[in-house]
Amino acid sequence: MAAAVWTLYAADRLLDAQSPDVGALEARHHFHRRHRKFFLGGIGLAAIILAALLPRLSQEAIHLYLILGVLVFGYFVVIHATQSAHRLPKEIAVGVCFAAAVFIPTVSREPLLRGVLLPSVLLFAGLCSLNCLFIYAWEHPSPTGPTPHLITAFALKHLKLFSFAIAAISAAFAIVYRRAPWTIHAAIALSAVALLLLHLKRKEHDSLVQRTLADFVLLTPAMVILFI
Repeated sequence: MAAAVWTLYAADRLLDAQSPDVGALEARHHFHRRHRKFFLGGIGLAAIILAALLPRLSQEAIHLYLILGVLVFGYFVVIHATQSAHRLPKEIAVGVCFAAAVFIPTVSREPLLRGVLLPSVLLFAGLCSLNCLFIYAWEHPSPTGPTPHLITAFALKHLKLFSFAIAAISAAFAIVYRRAPWTIHAAIALSAVALLLLHLKRKEHDSLVQRTLADFVLLTPAMVILFI
C-alpha cells in the first residue's frame, strides 16, 4: 500500500512539475522537478517491490485493485492530458480512491463486510478529501490565485461545516453503530477535529509545517490501536 501510494503521488507531482506555468507550481513541485532522477529511480524500485508483493495478494483483492487502477489511470489521463472541465476535482478523487484502496484487502477477504463497512469507507473518504481541501485552502489564501473546480470552490466555502459534520457523524457512529469497529469512526472523528483546529490556528505555523501537520493528524488510529 505504501509503495503504491507513494508511486502515485510522486508520479502526479512529476507530471504537475512539467507545467509551463512555473509560477503556478508549489514548493513540492519544484522539489520534485529538481530531484526528478531520484524520484524516477524511486518509482522504478517501488515497481519492483510491488511486482514481488503482488503474488501474495488474493485473487479477489487483485481484481478489485485492477478495477481501481484502471479508474485512477483514466483519471490521470483526464487531468494531465486534457482540459476537461467535467472531471472530478483532484481533492475529491484522492479521498475516494485512497479510501477504496485501504478497504479493499478487508472486503476482498470478507465480501459480506462490504455493506457493513460502507459508512466507514464514506466517512474516511470524506476525511481524506478534507485533508486535501484544507491544504489547498492554506496554499491558495488569495482570491487572485488559480480558479478552483466548482465543486472544490463550494467545499472550500464550507470547510468548517464539512469538518464538523464528518466529526459529528463519525462520533455518532462510534457510539451507536455496532456492526463495524468503533475505533475506525473514533479515529476519523479525532482527525477531522484536529484538521479543523489546524485550520483555525493556521496563522501560527509556517506553510510547510502546516501542510506536514495536516498529514500527521491522520495518524489518530495509533491512539486507539490498543482497543482494536
